[in-house]
Amino acid sequence: MIRIGIIGGAGYTAGELIRLLINHPDAEIVFIHSASHAGCKVTDVHGDLLGEIDMKFAGEPSPEDVDLLFFCSAHGDTKKFIESNPLPGELKVIDLSADYRIRDESHDFVYGLPELNRRQICHARRVANPGCFATCIQLALLPLAKHLMIGSDLHIHAITGSTGAGVKPGATTHFSWRSNNVSVYKPFEHQHLSEIKQSLAQLQHSFRHEVNFIPVRGDFARGIFATTYMDMKIDLGEIRRIYEEYYDDHSFTFLTDGNPDLKQVVNTNKCFIHLEKSGGKLLIISIIDNLLKGASGQAVHNMNLLFGLEETVGLHLKPSGF
Repeated sequence: MIRIGIIGGAGYTAGELIRLLINHPDAEIVFIHSASHAGCKVTDVHGDLLGEIDMKFAGEPSPEDVDLLFFCSAHGDTKKFIESNPLPGELKVIDLSADYRIRDESHDFVYGLPELNRRQICHARRVANPGCFATCIQLALLPLAKHLMIGSDLHIHAITGSTGAGVKPGATTHFSWRSNNVSVYKPFEHQHLSEIKQSLAQLQHSFRHEVNFIPVRGDFARGIFATTYMDMKIDLGEIRRIYEEYYDDHSFTFLTDGNPDLKQVVNTNKCFIHLEKSGGKLLIISIIDNLLKGASGQAVHNMNLLFGLEETVGLHLKPSGF
C-alpha cells in the first residue's frame, strides 16, 4: 500500500482527492492536514464523504510517516513549507499548486502532464501538477506542436466552473453573483499562460506565436469548455490522423466526431477533443472536469505513474449524465 499524507485538506481539490484515494485499491491515507480545521472531522468539511471516511484533520503533518505527500495548499504555501521543513529524501511529492510548474534550476519537480511527460514522471521524485486551464488547452494543442504545425497566433476562449476559484468565497464566487452571470477575467495575462507556452515550446522549439487567451467565469460548478482556433492549411483528415496517433496510447484523452457537451466529462478524468475546419481555420474544442482531469484526478494519475501502477487504477469514473 502507498501511505499518503495530504496538506491543505479542506479545499475542493483536496475533497476530490480524498474521494479518489479512499476508493483506490493501493492507497492508504495516513493523515489529512488542515491548519484551520485541526481536530475537526473530515466529514464536517467534506460532507459527501460521510460513511466513507472516519478521520480528523491533523494540526501537524508528519511527512516521515508516509511514502507520498500531496500538497493541496494555496499557491505559494507549498514552497514555503518545503523550504522550512526538510522532507525525507525518499519521500515522493505531488504539488497541486502553481509553485513548481515552471522549470528552472532551483527545483527538481517534473511538470506532471502525463500526455506530455509520462516517461519523466515515471522516474521522478517530485511532480508539479498542471493547472486546470493549462491542462485543457495543452491537450488541444500537443499533437500539433509535436509535428511543428502551429504556424500562427492562437486564439483561445475558455469558460470554467466556479469551483476553479477555490473554496474560499470572494466577490466573484458567491452563488448570488455567479448564478445567471458570465464575466471575463485576466484576459491575455492568466497565470496558466506560462505553462502552456512552456509545453508548446518543449515540443515545437521554434514556437514564438502569441497565445491570446480569454478566460471566462461560468455560472456552473465544475468543468472547463475551451475553444481554440488558428490558421491551418492542412486538411482535416490528416489533422485527425495526427491526433489519433498522438493519443493512441494515452488512457484519458479521446477524439469525438460529435460537437461535445461539458456534461460528457464532468465527474470523470477524461478530456474530449473535437476538430473542425472552416476554410483556412482550424477549430479545436477541448473539455475536462477542472477538479478531476484538471486537478485531483490528474494527481492520482501521476501517483500511479510514480509508483509503477497501471495508470487508470482508481480512475474509472462515470460522467454525471443528465
